[in-house]
Amino acid sequence: MAMDSVHEEKGYIKGSLLRTIFHNAEERFSIALIRIIDTNEPFKDKEIVVKGHFPPLEQEQEYIFYGNLSQHAKFGQQYQVFTYTREIPKTKDSLVRYLSSDIFYGVGKKSAEKIVDALGETAIDKILKDENILAGIPGFPQNIISSFSQTLRENQGFERVVMALADYGIGLQLTQKIYDIYKEETLKLLEENPYQFVFEVEGFGFRRADEIAKILGISGDHPTRIQAGCIHTLKRQSQFGHVFEYLEQLCDDVRKLLNETDPSVTNETIEQKVKELSEEGYLIIEENRVYLPSLYFSEEGVSSQLKRIMDIKLEDEYTQADILKALGEIEEKETISYGREQYEAIEQALNSKAMILTGGPGTGKTTVIKGIIGVYERLNPKKKTDKDKQDESGIILAAPTGRAAKRMTEATGHKAQTIHRLLGWSGNEEFEFNQSRQLDAELIIIDEFSMVDIWLANQLFRAIPSKTQIVLVGDEDQLPSVGPGQVLTDFLASEVIPTCKLTEIYRQKEGSRIVELAHEIKNNQCDGQSLKRGEDFSFFQSYGKHTLTLLQDIVKKAVDKGYSIRDIQVLAPMYRSNIGINILNEALQELLNPRNNQKRSIQFNDQVFRSGDKMIQLVNQPEKGVFNGDIGHIVTILKADETEENQEQLVVDFDGKEVHYVRSELHQLMHAYCISIHKSQGSEFPIVVMPVVPDYRRMLRKNLLYTAITRSKQSLIICGDQRAFLEGVRTEDQNVRNTTLAKRMEFMFAGETMQGEERKEEMAEVDDEELSPYDFM
Repeated sequence: MAMDSVHEEKGYIKGSLLRTIFHNAEERFSIALIRIIDTNEPFKDKEIVVKGHFPPLEQEQEYIFYGNLSQHAKFGQQYQVFTYTREIPKTKDSLVRYLSSDIFYGVGKKSAEKIVDALGETAIDKILKDENILAGIPGFPQNIISSFSQTLRENQGFERVVMALADYGIGLQLTQKIYDIYKEETLKLLEENPYQFVFEVEGFGFRRADEIAKILGISGDHPTRIQAGCIHTLKRQSQFGHVFEYLEQLCDDVRKLLNETDPSVTNETIEQKVKELSEEGYLIIEENRVYLPSLYFSEEGVSSQLKRIMDIKLEDEYTQADILKALGEIEEKETISYGREQYEAIEQALNSKAMILTGGPGTGKTTVIKGIIGVYERLNPKKKTDKDKQDESGIILAAPTGRAAKRMTEATGHKAQTIHRLLGWSGNEEFEFNQSRQLDAELIIIDEFSMVDIWLANQLFRAIPSKTQIVLVGDEDQLPSVGPGQVLTDFLASEVIPTCKLTEIYRQKEGSRIVELAHEIKNNQCDGQSLKRGEDFSFFQSYGKHTLTLLQDIVKKAVDKGYSIRDIQVLAPMYRSNIGINILNEALQELLNPRNNQKRSIQFNDQVFRSGDKMIQLVNQPEKGVFNGDIGHIVTILKADETEENQEQLVVDFDGKEVHYVRSELHQLMHAYCISIHKSQGSEFPIVVMPVVPDYRRMLRKNLLYTAITRSKQSLIICGDQRAFLEGVRTEDQNVRNTTLAKRMEFMFAGETMQGEERKEEMAEVDDEELSPYDFM
């Protein structure tokens, strides 16, 4: 079995298609049965199943697949394809067969023979270099030449790109994304300037471009390398919540990044490149601040859209008498009594175009929301909302996460949904509702607003009509959004939106030690006495490995008392440590859902997913109706022969909605016996168990621990080191986010312009539908 030296360097199988078993056009994932022509793999059979990310294979074509053998539990050995190429015909007969195949419309056997007779056995290379070479062959009109050449480039060009990019360690998925953008120009552009791909290809990072540039011999002070380093650094800073970076700091950070491999780039050179990027529209400079355009225009958009809404005044105000009468009816029906502070909040919300409602746990924010809805419906009977429909005029309720929306629905009796679902997010940059097609609503209430980042806030306010009243509800002391910005904090700091801050604690009157502890942390009054046992709170002192054992005992006792694992949530701040989220999930899975011959399981990387496992969704998937942070459990694992797609599938139940995952989608899931405190935002759990150990010290901050504690509804159990906990609640978060939203709003509402904005009037006309939400992800 002689093959050239390239093939001998790595495992390959050469073969032709027998039949296609499965092809997913969206994922570009294929499974096919091929007849083996040649291989250097230790495989004796004449046929094998190949699978990987490649387009549909064609009959009567020979392919070379590079990858490795894998063992399927039911179907035996298969070939996992990393990259592939179509075998280029090298003899006259094989060339004629190829060129006269169904691939090329309008070219029969006689025409193919003419091409091979005229151009020889290197005909394909010659045509790819210059399609006009076919004009000299009789019987080839220009329309046939054009379509033939285009088809040849599409077939041969892609395979050549696949092979070339594989040498740079680029897999088929990213290769297909690159080829969709650059087509047959891919290799030429990559070799000229790999850094340009950082700007234009999602998922093609600076580090990858740097590695390729080094192979190609591109110098460390190449202008585009410096520019790509600037974009990379700003994107990285946005992942830490920053909307901008100061120019001097940006130059320092980029210099350190670039000079890891070539200590020749100066701050002066970097600053010049930043200015060039600004002139080309890749960055925006305002005074001494540098922004990614999507984040700059998001701040601009939030400020201007909110002013547009608040500039349209309410036609009529509700009288105190009307509000008191409606509230009295609600109090009688619900057998509750509103406090004076809560009444004032309801009155202010009803008579304000926009209002912020804030307050700590137990202060009655949910009670106020129910009051606002109830009074509004009684005073506007014609606008009474249909509890099952959100597309009619009336009240819309929304929250940043699915769990927060569900909790809002349960608390108010009115349907709430995620902000993404409300706006009709398609899963990429597009929203169904925007400035051109706005929502139909008289009153919009958004809960857990502290979780909303600047980009999502911009999309939300663009879609709100000028007539609509807005109530934003949140706790300013919780963690800020995962994405860039600190919108609630900046709204409060700007003082341009009427605000009602609830301070009276109602749940404390019911004897809630959890609420007391939260407010002691909030008011910097937490000490050793605060950790004494209460009816709904316990702190168990433990050290080292004993903390994990203690935590397992606590969870097991709760289960033994009849609590469901869905009621118990372990929270931790870190994934990697001796008692991090990863290790806790392994230990809790073994405790609560151990290995069992009766239970199906599926291995994925280092994790084993079992029927019955508690799971969390890690990314938004609007087409499947699941979103980042949704928690469910595995109801079944289907074998390949049990599915129409002939692929293993894992089925997760999210509050009654079953979602199917194929193996290539399992990275979207992880175990949820323990989740991060960040992931828990917007959720509440009957029982929260939280380890606190010195290993966490660099993460333990007042707002983090406050957020964790306020996730608990009925019982909070902390186990670990009291000293580490007390140090944490006394440590303020020093990571101050770089934002200008508060300042921008102050100027906007005063009718003034921030310094440096005048020169950006032309840029402000950019359609921000073209600005990617992934700039900061």
